[in-house]
Amino acid sequence: MYVYMAYGIDYRKAAIEFKQNGNTFAQLKKVFKITPRTYYQWVEFQEKTGSLQFRNANKRQRKIDPEKLKQALEEKPDAYLRELATKFNVSEVAIHKRLKKLKITYKKRHSPTQRNPKKTKQHTSKS
Repeated sequence: MYVYMAYGIDYRKAAIEFKQNGNTFAQLKKVFKITPRTYYQWVEFQEKTGSLQFRNANKRQRKIDPEKLKQALEEKPDAYLRELATKFNVSEVAIHKRLKKLKITYKKRHSPTQRNPKKTKQHTSKS
């Protein structure tokens, strides 16, 4: 599949007619600022489809559906990344990036841990 710049249909038609009226590629390039390759791609596309209207580029389908990910987090908000990765059959990095893109923070702790209560008291008593 080709990557096309956004030229209007009228512009494409005019360029093709210009070349078919006996003008050279040098003249085509000077007037329309397109290469012979672009011209041939347009002509080929027109012959195949009968139109110069290219289809719109579709967004890439993602493996992780954002709605399903949000639903999974609602069902089990304390799930680890590896659990979510297994559920969606993707890597942990993919889950992390998707959560970041969705602006969902994923901190497990909202309060100090109880591992070392002395350190916790020291840090909280400084203010």
